[in-house]
Amino acid sequence: MLVLAVDTATPAVTAGVVELAPDSPPRLLAKRVTLNAKAHGELLTPHITDALAEAGRTFADLDAIVVGAGPGPFTGLRVGLATAAALGQALNRPVYPVATTDAIAKDAASGHPLLVATDARRKEVYWAAYDAAGRRTDGPHVERPQDLAEKLPALGVHQATGEGAEIYADVLGLELLQAKHPSPEGLVAAAAAEVLAKARPAALTPLYLRRPDAVEPTGRKRVTRA
Repeated sequence: MLVLAVDTATPAVTAGVVELAPDSPPRLLAKRVTLNAKAHGELLTPHITDALAEAGRTFADLDAIVVGAGPGPFTGLRVGLATAAALGQALNRPVYPVATTDAIAKDAASGHPLLVATDARRKEVYWAAYDAAGRRTDGPHVERPQDLAEKLPALGVHQATGEGAEIYADVLGLELLQAKHPSPEGLVAAAAAEVLAKARPAALTPLYLRRPDAVEPTGRKRVTRA
């Protein structure tokens, strides 16, 4: 099966074309990744078309789309989800959302209990915990690194990966692995069982984890002087 993988839940604008077959790891054909937290909207579609061109494939060749559903900031995350949804509808292809932390855990493939932490800004991290087999055991959550560090003994993790884990390595005190952002292969691996089974995709629900900054006004502003 030919799968398009995209993610905009981290500063990495990620798009890749991946071959997926039963009993084989995902095989990358082409990818485009740019680290620019402010250019998701400008770069994602060109990255998709460039990756398809390098792979020698077209949109019509795709069998499925996999998209990172976060957790991530609102502005970036919605770009990937909206783009994947639009392509799925236009091409009549299934779109499978996966937690971005799940994809990073697949990339790390440490074989040990693992913490994945990405940068949530505001001196916080998005995090999730995984067992030795790569199954998520807790999260995703958003939290201050200092509060997360207090929970580590109960989580039973000794290794960490992700940009948030790197930024706050001195606070978390865990062995640091190198998977900072999700790869196309990791995204597809996280959804492989569903894609191969041609299962009905879950709803494209973004994992924002925070309440919106914008709030509805509670009263009308006075526009005339007394």
